[in-house]
Amino acid sequence: MSGLKRYLIAGILIWLPLGVTVMVVRLFIDMMDRTLLLLPVDYRPEALLGLSIPGFGILLALVIILVTGMIAANLFGRRLVMLWEAFLSRIPLVRSVYSSVKQLAETVFSSNGQSFRKVLLLEYPRRGLWTLAFQTGTDIGEAQSRTGQDVINVYVPTTPNPTSGFFLMVPRKDVQVLDMSVDEGLKMIISMGVVVPEQAKPAKDAEVVASGDTST
Repeated sequence: MSGLKRYLIAGILIWLPLGVTVMVVRLFIDMMDRTLLLLPVDYRPEALLGLSIPGFGILLALVIILVTGMIAANLFGRRLVMLWEAFLSRIPLVRSVYSSVKQLAETVFSSNGQSFRKVLLLEYPRRGLWTLAFQTGTDIGEAQSRTGQDVINVYVPTTPNPTSGFFLMVPRKDVQVLDMSVDEGLKMIISMGVVVPEQAKPAKDAEVVASGDTST
């Protein structure tokens, strides 16, 4: 029975991550394939080629994004974007959603931005309990002056779904910056703590190992 159990676990370890990966990739492809609905019916792959090509929507989406970026990068395109945003700013609900999402995208994808660049160790939800968090910014505005402390914006994700979580403004002195990367932090959160990244060796110890010096 112990041998059967060992083989069963080994099989699960092979098929479970593979199955989840296939499901996630398939979901992503299905979502991207919906961009084919933008094409006229007569110009869709099933009409032209007589068959459906999974993943063709990804290619179409990439082309649309690339062409949009090329247009927006020149002077004429920037003027079109300004006119479009001026139009959206006149619509009450749309104005708030659009401006928030645009600012979030600009901050996250900026090469010199501070969002999701650091993994933090935070005592939450109470003292003595610790969790991982991500720094999302240092510009607090009015909250900074009212708290009278040096606080930072922090996102505390839930597990195993890190896309939901809590936004907190935490005093800088109450958080610790970890050496692990954002990818490693996400893996630890998604795995509910099962996957723990190795702690980086101190620089001094790394130099000793590299030189082969074992003397004390």
